[in-house]
Amino acid sequence: MEYIKGRGAQTNTQNKFLKDEHSLLDEFLNYCQLENDKVEQSSTSYLEVFPKTILNKVTSPDIGFVYSMNPYQGCEHGCIYCYARNSHEYWGYSAGLDFEKKILYKANAAQLLKKKLQSRTWKPENIMLSGNTDCYQPIERKLEITRAMLKVLLEHKHPVSIITKNALILRDLDLLKELAALNLVKVSISITSLSEKTRSILEPRTATIKRRFEVVKKLSHHEIPVNVMIAPIIPSINSHELLPLAKKSSEYGANSIGYTSVRLNGAIGDIFTDWLHKTYPDRSNKVLNQIKDIHGGTLNESRYGVRMRGEGKIAEQIKQQFLLAKKLYFKHEKKVEFDFSLFERNPSAQMKLF
Repeated sequence: MEYIKGRGAQTNTQNKFLKDEHSLLDEFLNYCQLENDKVEQSSTSYLEVFPKTILNKVTSPDIGFVYSMNPYQGCEHGCIYCYARNSHEYWGYSAGLDFEKKILYKANAAQLLKKKLQSRTWKPENIMLSGNTDCYQPIERKLEITRAMLKVLLEHKHPVSIITKNALILRDLDLLKELAALNLVKVSISITSLSEKTRSILEPRTATIKRRFEVVKKLSHHEIPVNVMIAPIIPSINSHELLPLAKKSSEYGANSIGYTSVRLNGAIGDIFTDWLHKTYPDRSNKVLNQIKDIHGGTLNESRYGVRMRGEGKIAEQIKQQFLLAKKLYFKHEKKVEFDFSLFERNPSAQMKLF
């Protein structure tokens, strides 16, 4: 198969939960070539699903939030390294191309969120929007599910953390400003590289680097707490950019920075390896060996407390660069604490007046 432009994954890996395997036979590929037909459907399809809950309890001890909520499953951004790819297998799809081309959306997400916040047992906690796939991926422009959820959070005066790499978040600046005025929102913008060429290969359908820094600047201008996630750090691809990325993040007004090192659990190892051999054939083996060096000789790293940043010489070098970046450019890092005391379980109730 020829390289699929505009997509991250270049293949569909086998779903570990399915008994049957889908294979492309040479006869079919030859037929497509002769007939000038496409081997795979190039367009993205969208399917509504009907969950009964929208909040997911996060029990991992090395995650900084208690709940996550994901209005979408699958992500058209197509980031090749995305840890969320494996979750697509639970829906019966592949973690490869299917993850980018078959997007499931939860139109009832805002209603489910409101129901949860109004329940008697709910106590306000840090909720991450999304934590898995990007809540501002392209289809959000049309469906506005994330915007509807932000309206619910603002109505109940409930805190929320947001992470995205899409400039579409600026559409909701009106809501974000109101939440920020009450200390109810923190935003992280993921920026992986300063190179547009690297960005377009790693994250083919995301906002440009220029647009993402403009988002950082605008959020900061409106006093909305914004963190830049320099993530993931991939040895010999973007590891040399940590310091300049931190410097530019500071110049554009970011309150803080963070980082993670790439880890390739489950099917992502095969997807990333296939992509790497096709996009960086000259250094593919070097990159894979360096990733393994970070994670104890394997691409799969699941140990709590270690999996996000790794260990060993290369991991230590990345850590020291990060600490230097904070020392140079974020001497007075601004930490914002949520105000949980403002939460209103039933903001429309008249009895609260008495």
